[in-house]
Amino acid sequence: MGVYVHGYRPRESERLQDQADTLVDLLHRDTSYPAGSVVLEAGCGVGAQTVALARTSPGAQIISIDLSQGSLREARTRVDAAGLATVQFRQGDIFALSFEPDSFDHIFVCFVLEHLSKPIEALLSLKSVLRPGGTITVIEGDHGSAYFHPDSAAAHEAIRCQVELQRRAGGNAMIGRQVYPLLIAAGLEGVRVSPRMVYVDASKPHLVDGFIRKTFVAMVEGVRDSAIEAGSLSSRSSTRGFGLSTERPTRTVSSVTPSSRASGRSPAPPTRRTSMSSMMRSNRKTGPSVMPHYVLRY
Repeated sequence: MGVYVHGYRPRESERLQDQADTLVDLLHRDTSYPAGSVVLEAGCGVGAQTVALARTSPGAQIISIDLSQGSLREARTRVDAAGLATVQFRQGDIFALSFEPDSFDHIFVCFVLEHLSKPIEALLSLKSVLRPGGTITVIEGDHGSAYFHPDSAAAHEAIRCQVELQRRAGGNAMIGRQVYPLLIAAGLEGVRVSPRMVYVDASKPHLVDGFIRKTFVAMVEGVRDSAIEAGSLSSRSSTRGFGLSTERPTRTVSSVTPSSRASGRSPAPPTRRTSMSSMMRSNRKTGPSVMPHYVLRY
């Protein structure tokens, strides 16, 4: 199935929430489900995206599933603290869903496929519980799309190590660029891609702090020990690669991490068709950064 390479430490939970808070407009600005609809959030983790999902669709019923009971407990706490009463949590496996066919009007998947060794099988499983005319939204990242100014070989090496560790764990940190063909391979039709871009420089301190420091640098630092143990990263390269000290960024960076967001529809039987939209989003490092996103729609 693949392993969550970032681990389940409290710092990772904090990083996921920082990421969700910083990128909420980019990821959720066009995700809104009608009142009365039933939405499956597959792989909700600690609920970092669940709160935004429920807030943008206050009249929808959301069922969020994850394999980890510990993550589900944290997600419940987060949703309860936000005062949201439209979310139900259940333990569940994307590859062995316990729902009947045609159970959901919409399905939402965010930063999940990148951790799975069989993403097409996961999409096929999800499609089986989607009602005719329903949609699937998939958001994924691509850590190989980072650009820096001035360029930094150390930063590229730090990212390469993270990508390689995820590959060894059965995942794909660059899956964002593959979402379109993956959705097609899963039998989805009418796919559209809409690029979204994030740009970060010193004039955007909220993104320097929220995205570069607290999201992307924190992500790489989270796998630092594993990378050093694997012999693929020196003990100083992870932070030095992003030109960061513990206090402030020292270089300008253009970084692009595409995420794919897909939303799919399927017409009424007997000809069943699922349409999806996929967005590729970019993540940022220190200094000026630019990040593209692509949205695929079926």
